[in-house]
Amino acid sequence: MTTSPPLNGTVALVTGASSGIGEATARHLAAQGARVVLVARRKERLDALGAQITQQGGEALVIAADITDRSAALDAVAQAAAQWGRLDTVVNNAGVMLLGPAEHAPLEEWERMVNLNVQGLLYVAHAALPHLLKAAEDGPRQVADLVNISSVAGRVARAGSAVYNLTKFGVTAFTEGLRQEVAGRFVRVSVVEPGAVETELPTHLRPEVLATMQRRFRNIERLQADDIADAVTYIVTRPRHVAINELLVRPTEQL
Repeated sequence: MTTSPPLNGTVALVTGASSGIGEATARHLAAQGARVVLVARRKERLDALGAQITQQGGEALVIAADITDRSAALDAVAQAAAQWGRLDTVVNNAGVMLLGPAEHAPLEEWERMVNLNVQGLLYVAHAALPHLLKAAEDGPRQVADLVNISSVAGRVARAGSAVYNLTKFGVTAFTEGLRQEVAGRFVRVSVVEPGAVETELPTHLRPEVLATMQRRFRNIERLQADDIADAVTYIVTRPRHVAINELLVRPTEQL
């Protein structure tokens, strides 16, 4: 007897899907049977990912959008829901990490982190919530998922990452507050907190900050994007009565 993939008949939206954790998560969710909506700014990368998913038998919708733009974020969610008539899973992955001492830090870096890590995430969550509540009522699985990607920086504050800490602590707090509001309606709101992962995030750092970070992790085998995508997939494929509220995933050697 053949068992259908657990996410068959569902639609999943992933932000920041053009690289790293977002790209890997979209692949994993498609492999589990979900139709995937790929949201990011870099359309050419999304097109390539969408083509690969389609070639492997999946279905993908590409939406090039900057979710720090409120209208663009709301439109992206609306397009996603309209394409296949529903929205069952949202992975709020898009984010930026701009570390460095607070003294003399460029304010533009702080603004970019707040705009994307907090406001962009909130825009997507707010627009998606009605669709997720509806999916939990009439969907094939009778449950829906909002997964916010935070960080170990949302649990432990460190010198040199004060504003990044602020944004990620905020994501974790928002996740728990919203979870309590909608848990009784079978919308699961979860937070995933990765430690050091091999992604493009460090490429945005100023050279002197990047050098400090490389020294800190030089003897640690970092996680891969697929490791976090696997964690997200685990969360959203649990039975209806099981909710994974918070998942901290670090390299074995990371303190």
